[in-house]
Amino acid sequence: MNRPTSLALVGGTLGAAVLASLAWALLTGPLAIDAAQVAAALTGAANRLGAAQHTVLFDLRLPRALAALTIGGALAVAGCTFQAVLRNPLADPSFIGVSGGAAVSAAACLAGLHLVPSLTLPPQLLIALGALLGGLGAAVLVLRIARLDGDTQPITLLLAGLAVNAFAAGLLGLIAYGASDPTLRAITLWLFGSLGRAGWTELAVAMPLMVVASLLLWRQAASLNALLLGEAEAAHIGVDVARLKRGCIALAVVCTALSVALAGVIGFIGLMVPHMLRLLVGPDHRALLPLSFLGGAALLGAADNVARLALQPAEVPVGIVCALLGAPFFLGLLLRWRRSPELA
Repeated sequence: MNRPTSLALVGGTLGAAVLASLAWALLTGPLAIDAAQVAAALTGAANRLGAAQHTVLFDLRLPRALAALTIGGALAVAGCTFQAVLRNPLADPSFIGVSGGAAVSAAACLAGLHLVPSLTLPPQLLIALGALLGGLGAAVLVLRIARLDGDTQPITLLLAGLAVNAFAAGLLGLIAYGASDPTLRAITLWLFGSLGRAGWTELAVAMPLMVVASLLLWRQAASLNALLLGEAEAAHIGVDVARLKRGCIALAVVCTALSVALAGVIGFIGLMVPHMLRLLVGPDHRALLPLSFLGGAALLGAADNVARLALQPAEVPVGIVCALLGAPFFLGLLLRWRRSPELA
């Protein structure tokens, strides 16, 4: 099978998986809504839904499903970008401290909302802005620690990320300790990752920015391909390496931080999806980045459906489902990386 056919097959399969995940999310749950009713409601045909069904479909299931697809895609693109820019196969937004920093800032904003009598910004926008600033701050700190003689050291990067994540976990615990019961529940869900809060207002704030950031990263695919040859080689063929790394890291942090603001800390999506797709389509970022978006969307969409339905009427946080999938994958990747020093 030649490469174009392979790309078409992988892209078509992932696209079908995304649509299947969306259909699964809209059709399943405690309240029965059949496919004909959903299709009629989404296409604007004759309304065949009752009041309760309409509320469940449009206020609960549809925004949550769209949030899962967007967040999964954005996290996969962010992970693919970090791995390319840092030339580290173990780089992931949750490992290098970005998710932890974003979660702390978002939780602090949420806990402090009641202290401000009148806000000029919507709370959703304030939380998203706080998560963005926290994620950027954590990324800058980790990268500065890991940089030695102008180069980023992979092992130091991971250790610095672990330290920042540990510090962030301590701050989250401190915030939760002093929070009221509703805020405490929201912070607890943040720690495990949950799409239960995703609504149209949150989507309106975060979804366009995540999509635009992913598209801007895709525009840098040719430069990221050049970076695979090495920084000196990329600079020799005209790539502004320092500017490329700063811009790509900033865009990847935007994807990660807004994902945290919307759904909390969800790990391993950015690690698993790019690696699995590299095995199928190779390292060319012109194909890898858009396919990563589709793969991440399909994976998180399916994981959230499992989280919703596995223990009805209770709900498992989707971050736990992703951790159960991702931890064995990470261990396998770590063993492979140890046996192959050239991957470092």
